[in-house]
Amino acid sequence: MKKLSGFLRPAIFAVLIALSLLTGCSKVAFEGTDITGVDFGGDFTLVDHHGKARRLADFNDKVVALFFGYTHCPDVCPTTMAEYAAVMKTLGSKASQVQVLFVSLDPERDTPALLAQYVPAFNPGFIGMTGTPQQVAEVAARYKVVYQKQGSGADYTLDHSAGSYLLDRKGRLRVLENYGAAPSVLAKDLNTLIEE
Repeated sequence: MKKLSGFLRPAIFAVLIALSLLTGCSKVAFEGTDITGVDFGGDFTLVDHHGKARRLADFNDKVVALFFGYTHCPDVCPTTMAEYAAVMKTLGSKASQVQVLFVSLDPERDTPALLAQYVPAFNPGFIGMTGTPQQVAEVAARYKVVYQKQGSGADYTLDHSAGSYLLDRKGRLRVLENYGAAPSVLAKDLNTLIEE
């Protein structure tokens, strides 16, 4: 029996090595959907909630959590923003290495002044971004975000994609986080990117 187990140990080790080579063992494991290498996304310029033109590339020294929504959203947006606020507390001192960006899909109502009230209420370090309807549409299309106005008058709503993206320090899309992902999931994936 000892000879058999002595023989099996190297065989099992060889099989594990072969499997790791086949599955790409060097690939980072994320809790969210790994989208590393996708051919969409990229740099963009919008106005932040201070009225200053900002590029996504301005944040290349940080891991970025990118979320598209609007301030009048009744559920998805405040929930997601609250989850990221909770995550920042979980990350502790590492939170300074993460930038949360909230891109408004509702430039008609979401002025920089309104974003300045809404976005930092979740966390003072979060940044709201907006632009002209055309600029916002171009950025949303670049990130494959779908949105559509529902209703008319001042009380319209927007149906929109509910996930968020995580980008590494080089501005590359790495993870798609589904709406409702637990703060522990978001924290793990952000921490993985921080540690890279």
